[in-house]
This record gives sequence, C-alpha cells and structure tokens, in this order.
Amino acid sequence: MRLLLITGVSLMTLLFSCNTRPQLVWSDEFDYTGLPDTSKWNYDLGNNNGWGNNELQYYTKDTKNIRVENGMLIVEAHRDSIEGKPYTSARVITRKKGDWRYARIEAKAKLPKGKGTWPAIWMLSTDWKYGGWPASGEIDIMEHVGYDPGVIHGTIHTEAYNHIKQTQKEGKITVPDAQDGFHIYAIDWKEDKIDFLIDDKLYHSVPRDPKDDFKGWPFDQPFYLIMNLAVGGNWGGKEGVDESIWPQRMEVDYVRVYQ
Repeated sequence: MRLLLITGVSLMTLLFSCNTRPQLVWSDEFDYTGLPDTSKWNYDLGNNNGWGNNELQYYTKDTKNIRVENGMLIVEAHRDSIEGKPYTSARVITRKKGDWRYARIEAKAKLPKGKGTWPAIWMLSTDWKYGGWPASGEIDIMEHVGYDPGVIHGTIHTEAYNHIKQTQKEGKITVPDAQDGFHIYAIDWKEDKIDFLIDDKLYHSVPRDPKDDFKGWPFDQPFYLIMNLAVGGNWGGKEGVDESIWPQRMEVDYVRVYQ
C-alpha cells in the first residue's frame, strides 16, 4: 500500500510537470528554399519616411534581400537604389499569422558586420490597444549596431519608458562573436515580468512596477514578431555608414515560440 501511494504521488507530480512545461506553439525551422513561408510571414515594404528613425533602406520582398537557403533565413542589405533610397533590405513580420501574449520567444541568429548595420529581432502590439507608438509598447529581443561590435541590447519601450524620453528600460551584454557565430536571442514574457536571455543565460529582467498602469506596462495584449536589417538611421548611423561593406546579412537558423 505504501509503495502504491508513493508511486501515485510520483505519477501525479510527473503529470503536473508535463502539463506546466512550456509547449512549442509556433516555429519556422527554415527547412525549405525560396521566399519565407507565406502562412507564417508578411512583409513591411518601402521606406515609410525612414521608419521613424531616418533609416536609409527601402524594404523589398525580392529574393536578393529576403530568402531561405541552406536551412537559413537570409535578410540581406545591398547598396543600391529604389525610389531614391541608397540601400535595399527586408523586414518580415508575423502579424495576424503569429501573435502571442505571454510566451518564450527565441531566434537563433548570426549578425552582420560594419558601421551602418542595424539588425533587430523585436515585437510590436498587434492591435495597438493603447494607441500609437510608444503607447502600445515595443519589446526589443535583440538589437545591435555595427559601430559597437558585439554589444547586444534588450529593451522595452512604453509611454512612460522610451528612448525619446531617455527612460527606456534597457539591458546590454557583450557577445564577442555575435557577428561570426550563431546565438539564441530570447525573451521569457510573463504577466508581470519580461526576462531577456542569450543562449539561455539571463542578462536583463524588467519586472512590472506595481504602480504602473498601461503607460508603463502595456504588455497585456498580443504582440507579433519582426525581424529586419536596417541601414543607418538615428542610432545605426550615429557614427556613419561604411559604404564599402555591402552586402551584409543577418542569418536566422530558426524561430520558436513556447507557451
């Protein structure tokens, strides 16, 4: 009887553990060739007045700028011209095809090199519940600027905390080979906290201040994923753009979402 009781308790513990362990709910392993899977990805296109940052690129969905090959998503910027913009690149998004509230979201990626590159893996509100940027929030899973090699930034922006006011909640860490090797950039987003990780190591955590309303914590709504390679801009081009380095690319091995 004692053995059966112990076994039963152990089984219940195991079942509870399995039920509470995060499950893979969305992924792209990039195990195909051509343009990104249209059931998972859309595009932001054009220059959109510099995307609010005086960026120099024009986003396309041309395979020169965005494609899957050899098991990798390639986001590639070129020094050429469309509609007067001196560079082309790409920006893919999951809006209305992959939208999540509270999740672990990770991407394994290798970053470009050189002054003027500005790759990012980040998130915006799907429905802009609290209004336009920054009121509905932004989560930057990974940002890197080429003039500061290897320094990775993880940040949130809100109405109360954003880079315009210089109040953004930001963490950073140096990954010396970020431009030469692949690393896993991730967030673990819970109701009252967002953790930022690289290769499963926590380097920054943003807990919700109990005093914050939506102006400080709009992260109670679905967000979608964005991956792009910008050129220049207020931050990426702060120390200029090296015109000799192009093309440059960000390579992504996979994207996975767990809930």
